[in-house]
Amino acid sequence: MRFSDGFLSEIRDRVPISAVIGQRVTWDRKKTNASRGDYWACCPFHGEKSPSFHCEDRKGRYHCFGCGVTGDHFRFLTDLDGMSFPEAVERIAEMAGVPMPARDAQEERRERERASLTDVMELATKFFEDRLQSADGAKARAYLRDRGLTPATQQSFRLGYAPDSRNALKEFLAAKGIEKVQMEACGLTVFEDVPVSYDRFRDRIMFPIPDSRGRIIAFGGRAMSAEISAKYLNSPETELFHKGNVLYNFARARKALQKGGAVIAVEGYMDVIALAQAGFENAVAPLGTALTENQLELLWRMSGEPVLCFDGDKAGLKAAYRAADMVLPLVAPGHTARFALLPEGKDPDDLVKAEGPEAFRAVLEVARPLADLIWMRETQGGVFDTPERRAELEKTLRELTSRIKDESVRFHYSQEMRDRVQSFFGGQRGRQQGQGERGKGSFGKGGGGQWSKGGGGQAAGRLAVSESLQRSAMVKRAGTIMPLRETCLVVALANHPILIDENFDHVERLDLSSGELRQLHSVLIDAMAHHEADNRDEVVGAIGRAGCIEIWERAVALVRKARQWTALEDAAIEDARDAFAQALHLHRSARTLHKELKQAEAALATDPTDENYRHLVEIQAQFHDVQATEALIEGFGVSSGRTGRN
Repeated sequence: MRFSDGFLSEIRDRVPISAVIGQRVTWDRKKTNASRGDYWACCPFHGEKSPSFHCEDRKGRYHCFGCGVTGDHFRFLTDLDGMSFPEAVERIAEMAGVPMPARDAQEERRERERASLTDVMELATKFFEDRLQSADGAKARAYLRDRGLTPATQQSFRLGYAPDSRNALKEFLAAKGIEKVQMEACGLTVFEDVPVSYDRFRDRIMFPIPDSRGRIIAFGGRAMSAEISAKYLNSPETELFHKGNVLYNFARARKALQKGGAVIAVEGYMDVIALAQAGFENAVAPLGTALTENQLELLWRMSGEPVLCFDGDKAGLKAAYRAADMVLPLVAPGHTARFALLPEGKDPDDLVKAEGPEAFRAVLEVARPLADLIWMRETQGGVFDTPERRAELEKTLRELTSRIKDESVRFHYSQEMRDRVQSFFGGQRGRQQGQGERGKGSFGKGGGGQWSKGGGGQAAGRLAVSESLQRSAMVKRAGTIMPLRETCLVVALANHPILIDENFDHVERLDLSSGELRQLHSVLIDAMAHHEADNRDEVVGAIGRAGCIEIWERAVALVRKARQWTALEDAAIEDARDAFAQALHLHRSARTLHKELKQAEAALATDPTDENYRHLVEIQAQFHDVQATEALIEGFGVSSGRTGRN
């Protein structure tokens, strides 16, 4: 059975070649870079101990540098498993979820016709190229020269000119033996509702649009006359061209990405061409419409984290927000996007022309993650001075993150947005009350459980994490409520005095935020100095003599209520030692990062540069990681079934 090129291309594009080969080999962890679609393994075709078999998703090819075998999806199955070609096609089609085509003589005839249509498009491309260099194209050449495009760039992208004539292209193709129906099938002539067909493109600079194999399948035309209402005109949908499934410059950009980097999606033809001339050959563009899901899949085939670039005006920002809404439900591990927002009133073409490639590279370097763009849209310019408004923001963010289809990514987005809300509102309240410390107030207490529900799955473990975060976020009201982690550290030291001696340098300089816990800490250090800390009874006695027994009892009660049994007196010393070391490490990291966070916030407030913004985001991420790790440890302690030891 003969399969159409379109069918074979479709199933190849839907199934990464690594998914086919990965069923028969084990990828080498050191050499493999899954985020870039670059895989290495020991060759399944010959015995070897070191991985020399290379598979690349972008190219859809494999090659062994040891034995020399090479091929695509189908070749792998026919050579390794001995399948026939139709059997290999059926296997890949099944993986792609695409039904096998019925044997259809009419479809085979249509495939032959499509092949002939690409020949027609190639003839039209050459016609437009020739006319650009003729006397007719003088005005178009001057326009391209004024836009800064060199002759070499024009030739590389095969730019052309459609003369201001109703029949010039039609007559040229007819002289080559091309039939009227073929011209119409290619979208080169207008024939609907008119007695005599005429050329679709007239007095326009022509941008040929290639498919993934470099064959011209459509055109875009830029009007030379200012009186034409449609500044840009694309080919209509045809057998060859479905604009929602095509990215301009896809084939060239995919080849450029072999050198590394991420694919850049911009808004128009001229942006792509100007960037390529400036050295950014990995740029593509949708064709006159907002980015579609199919085009996003094409981007992800090239790069796991494409950069979506938008013009620096209100329309560009709206387009960025629309793209974010489209991308958000589809994100998955290794598949996301970053957003580069250009300076006000600039597009990529303007920027590289006025300020050079370095200016555009600087924009790319500060491209924002998807989570940042979502947060910016929902909070920028907003006033959240009432509980109702804060609740509305929470609700909106929960609804947005709930759209994410991948469970693990949805969970992490829920955590991220919850942390941002708590930090944001804590900072607002701190400023309103004349306090510098973020996170004060009880807003976060109810938020943890709500946000955790967004993750789905493993409900018990996540509920424990949520409860632990709530405990850790308790308000420190004039020292009457003690932070849980600090309390566990001090109670563990008193119940297991050997820990004081083993960690004396760290214990002596222990940085505690609670005044009452600092009193207990001072008693412990004095007891150790006066040799009154040989056992728990001596330490508790010293606490009583210092008049701090009521503080001690409340501290122990808090630890028991939180079920942190490793800090209590009947825990085995091995368990107490391990838990104390972990808690001490987290505490020191959190306190250091907290100070750095305050410094970064202050620096950004006085000097709002991109560098200070990036530094603040980096410190926030580290701080949130420490908080999440602490919550997980505490949460697992609660839910592990070991609570009976207290």
